[in-house]
Amino acid sequence: MLEIRGLSITPPLLLAPMAGLTHSAFRTLLLRLGGVGLLSTEMLSARRLPMENAVISPFLVSTEAEHPLSYQLLVADNVHLARAIDRVHELKGDAIDLNLGCPAPKVRQFGGGSKLVDDMDSLRQLVAEARAHTALPLTAKIRLGEELNESSLRNLCRMLEGEGIDLLTVHARLRKEPFIRKPRWEWVGKVKNWLTIPVVANGGIFSVDDGRRCLERSGADGLMLGRGAAMRPWLFHELASELYGLDLPRLEIDRPACYFFFISQLEERFRPERRLGRLKEFTHYFSMTYPFGLRLASAVQSSGSMQEARERATVFFARS
Repeated sequence: MLEIRGLSITPPLLLAPMAGLTHSAFRTLLLRLGGVGLLSTEMLSARRLPMENAVISPFLVSTEAEHPLSYQLLVADNVHLARAIDRVHELKGDAIDLNLGCPAPKVRQFGGGSKLVDDMDSLRQLVAEARAHTALPLTAKIRLGEELNESSLRNLCRMLEGEGIDLLTVHARLRKEPFIRKPRWEWVGKVKNWLTIPVVANGGIFSVDDGRRCLERSGADGLMLGRGAAMRPWLFHELASELYGLDLPRLEIDRPACYFFFISQLEERFRPERRLGRLKEFTHYFSMTYPFGLRLASAVQSSGSMQEARERATVFFARS
């Protein structure tokens, strides 16, 4: 268990913010399967967040069951920060996460994500303002940097702790390293040794064995799952049971049932024009659990409607 500012994260398994994926339908599927300790929104623009309609916005739609829920903010400067944090308070968020690690070119051109760490003075001011503006747990997510440099990484992490970050998640890759590059979990261990706040490891966790090795090499206080959770939504349950000894109900994994439950949540939660794209995004990852999953992904990607996608998925599952 992790506890930060009165928020209990049990088990210490966190959902990573993922564009097009970590919305209400996916979070509800994870809750149904069990084992997740802290849910997350997608990356939210601090500039746009105050104007988003929580009733219809696909980024903000949620249910009472989706807690604890962290709101990840994409910020480039202090201009919109306070209003965005106020909006999270209005939405009854349980934690606020600052995106300091996204390497996407568009995000960096905007001045956010990993670009923020290029100017330590400005970043220090931004974190200090965020800390002063909320009593909620304030977390941050980073990568290892441009290159492996212990001094630079240590200075960044200690600054973040010093300015009031309550928990730090470290994606164990350099900024330019692709997902196919094996994560450097031992560097998360370095960060853990430098800090007194909880440190969570992210990157390359697709199985219980991956999670076990990551914890052994990093000594991290918890794990954050991204693509692994999209591919195998029951992974949280497996990790919670096998690594953390939680007494969860026995889970019978029914992959078609998971898939069609996800569709039902999309149809229940989102406007028609917001459904198919999110189904395609989820299917891209979920299909990887099948030996011939590319057929499912291709069939759904080329579908022109939810009904067509459902029918094609039904055919695939019947044959698999």
